[in-house]
Amino acid sequence: MSDYLTLTQTLKHAGMRLTPQRTAICKLLAESEAHPTAAMIYDELKPHFDSLSLATVYNTLDALVKLGAVNALGDAGDDSVHYDADTEPHVNLACLACNKIVDIPSEHVTHLAEEITSTTGYKLLGARVLYYGLCPDCQRASDR
Repeated sequence: MSDYLTLTQTLKHAGMRLTPQRTAICKLLAESEAHPTAAMIYDELKPHFDSLSLATVYNTLDALVKLGAVNALGDAGDDSVHYDADTEPHVNLACLACNKIVDIPSEHVTHLAEEITSTTGYKLLGARVLYYGLCPDCQRASDR
């Protein structure tokens, strides 16, 4: 999992200034288990930073993804890209009804990453396995 310090140092090493806004974006990502979208990050941080723009959020997220510090998961049925600071191999489960994404550790994904690295020589920066379905809460709600 990328922690706050890793995310900020990644931006700094890439030559980006560590503004208070970028630092707050990194902190939110590192502490969130919610797999936020850019809009969610913006909405949460905007009350604390008058000068924060949605473009700053997108540019920061884009840089972190390109540098391998954050994964872009794609949408969870809500047409929005969700972001995950946990770049260690694991499975993401996305509910297409409530759009919640949860992490599931899997030794199979870890072994697959090791196999891919050893057979191809690739330096993997992260892994992304995303399953779509309906969470237990949404299944119960649809049964009613």
